[in-house]
Amino acid sequence: MQSWRDHMHVEETAKPVHYALLGVALIAVSSAGAVLQQMEGVPPILKASWRMYGTSLVLLPGFIYQWSRNTEWSMDKRDRMLIFFSAVFLALHFGSWIWSLDHTSLVHSLLFVTSHPLVVVALMPIIGASVRRGHVYGAIIGFLGASIALLEIEGNNEVTLIGDAAAFLGAITVVGYLMIGRHLRSSRSVPVFIYAFPVTLLAGLMLTIGSISLEGTYLTSTTPELSAFGWTDVLWLPWIAYLSLGPGLCGHTVINTALRWISPIVVSVALIFEPVIGGVIGWAITGDAYLGTWTLIGGPLMLVGAIMVTLEESRKSQNSDTHS
Repeated sequence: MQSWRDHMHVEETAKPVHYALLGVALIAVSSAGAVLQQMEGVPPILKASWRMYGTSLVLLPGFIYQWSRNTEWSMDKRDRMLIFFSAVFLALHFGSWIWSLDHTSLVHSLLFVTSHPLVVVALMPIIGASVRRGHVYGAIIGFLGASIALLEIEGNNEVTLIGDAAAFLGAITVVGYLMIGRHLRSSRSVPVFIYAFPVTLLAGLMLTIGSISLEGTYLTSTTPELSAFGWTDVLWLPWIAYLSLGPGLCGHTVINTALRWISPIVVSVALIFEPVIGGVIGWAITGDAYLGTWTLIGGPLMLVGAIMVTLEESRKSQNSDTHS
């Protein structure tokens, strides 16, 4: 979760065009789940590795540029170790989330994988962060909503406990990735591409090893759907290109750019609605988006809980800055 302090000053006044850019970026990010779910015939962990390799190619020019210009900056052994563990968290995040897309409904997968603000509250006592009343209330409402949404398992064959659990594992592991990234980017001043490229590439390699071990795929194969390099096939390259340039570049990169004009709390709250937008996109692509009664009750509670936690974290950071 991005803290308010990380982007305390908005350099320019936000204009309608900036909010429009945020909207386009949010749609791009939200489309990833529906697109990945349509890549049928590709094992999920292999699919996740393809996504990482495509994103690595997009990040490579920025990495080369920043590496060539940062002659006075050096990475020590601890930085390299943190980058390795960040890659582990990123691989687990994408691997478990994309696996969940094959084992539960799109809406449930997105609901549980975007519940990471609730995970942060659970981790606060462990990392020594102060827990405020708004955090507790938000977490209670969010986890209550999750419990209600899980009741859908009884009456809907599309929703499974293991699929929802895998998506929630994606939420847990992305917190580790974000926390390490925030430390390296703020405390150690690691340039964004010098951090993001090796983490993404390493995550792809880890996912390839995982796919070969668990899914019976191969490093090379004449069948693209069984090969680590199958994403370069003419059939799958457009899919990976879209995921890398759409949700990757036009999504996450534009969102980070929008922080120059738009308050980070607005951006953070907007991103919580990814399950709603992603569900609509999934319905637009397939014409099918089943929403059971329990999901309609529990899903909004999960979103409300995550929003409450995000707003409380904003107030907490504001108060810390005011009294510092």
